[in-house]
Amino acid sequence: MQQLARSTAIYGFSSLVGRLLNYLLVPFYTSVFLPADYGLLTEWYAYAALLQVLYTYGMETTYFRFAKQEPAAFDLVVSMLLVTSFIFSSLLVIFATPITARIAHPGCERYVYYFSAILTVDAVMAIPFAKLRLQKRALCFAKTKLLQVLMNVALNLVLLDGCSHIHAGSFLASLRPYMASWYDPTKRVEYVLLANLVANSAVLPWFSKMLYRVKLQLNWQKAKPMLVYTWPLLLMGLAGAVNEMLGRAMLRHWLPPNFYPGQSNEAILGIFGACYKLAILMLLGLQAFRYAAEPFFFTHVQERNTPALFSAVMHWFLLGACFILFAVSANLDLLGYMLLRKAVYREALEVVPYLLLGYLFLGMYYNLSMWFKLTDKTYYGTWLASIGALVTVVLNRVLIPRLGYWGSVWASVASYATMSVLCYYWGKKYYPISYQPGRKLAYILGTMISVYLVRHITYASWAYAVIGNLSLTLLFGALLYGLEYSRGENS
Repeated sequence: MQQLARSTAIYGFSSLVGRLLNYLLVPFYTSVFLPADYGLLTEWYAYAALLQVLYTYGMETTYFRFAKQEPAAFDLVVSMLLVTSFIFSSLLVIFATPITARIAHPGCERYVYYFSAILTVDAVMAIPFAKLRLQKRALCFAKTKLLQVLMNVALNLVLLDGCSHIHAGSFLASLRPYMASWYDPTKRVEYVLLANLVANSAVLPWFSKMLYRVKLQLNWQKAKPMLVYTWPLLLMGLAGAVNEMLGRAMLRHWLPPNFYPGQSNEAILGIFGACYKLAILMLLGLQAFRYAAEPFFFTHVQERNTPALFSAVMHWFLLGACFILFAVSANLDLLGYMLLRKAVYREALEVVPYLLLGYLFLGMYYNLSMWFKLTDKTYYGTWLASIGALVTVVLNRVLIPRLGYWGSVWASVASYATMSVLCYYWGKKYYPISYQPGRKLAYILGTMISVYLVRHITYASWAYAVIGNLSLTLLFGALLYGLEYSRGENS
């Protein structure tokens, strides 16, 4: 547990710093972009998230599974990803025009070109990053990730702000003729993609030694068991991406015109996408935990006390998730004011606690899902994720025309909760672990009741609201600690 906590802390710190740096872009974007332009960016990144699963097709987890028993696993997996990424990106480039027409963004072929390059670089880098995690080189992993984030933030500030001022003549006017020769202020979305591509590519030299030693190979006999193992993970990943991104990808298309008076569907997508960013604080903790936990679980699977260890991991994860849910929700108005600079972006703030609840269920599912990864029954993951995706698609299609973006929120919560419940009941048969579900549901229900009560407190002034909500956050943390302390004393 201490080893897992240390690794999670390192991954968490790097992710926290990285996300905080990226969070600097949220107030920046919401001051630079109109909601409709931000909605365009939100929709394209939703499509990219779906494609990213296809590009990597579960090979990170597959590499963890086969690294010890197959010495050439690294070379083989990198080789396969290189070949498939080239094929996928070539198809995207060839069919860029019909793709943009199909998603109602004609003339945006350059976005497709950028994303094909971004996704290729990300796929190639996925296994070197996985190797660092397997080798427990968390600090090296953290430094490399931070380099990407710093480069991305810096390039966004330069391209969207610095170059814009030079182009307008308000800064370094002597460079204006040069800037006017290539810079176009109307292509800001494109510059965001360019910054992303350059930042992601910046770590290639960092892995130059590791990649230079790769012996390109496509050995079918060695690759076959890996592909058999990863095929369900691909389907599971695609279904998971649908769960995560479908609402943002289809909100513009399924929302009736003038559902929100005075706002276009593109603008509503931008507002919803900006508020979704506040829920990523939960996803941040989830990501840090997942980076550390996946190799941790595979390492300790043969130990005698494994079921008790996994149960303890789930319990402490839930406590941390409940605290994050309450802390973000209690201080939501302050976070919204700090991060969403235009008031129009704060219209959807009330969805954030429920998005956080959805991510909490997703984190529980990550914990529970280890039973089918450790027992090589990954096809169960495919079924679970497919059921979740079906719930997501049906509820989004039914609820968005009736409830607007709230339909997407409730679809997300229902999907992740369904997956968690089914994973728990199926897991009891093949890998029984005493998770004490009643106690965990009590924690979740108690947290949501507390959030509801805090969100309905009226304060006399802004200062009282900030002080009061921060105090309640500390009180909630102390209450969780007290409950655990008394539980430990009684056990």
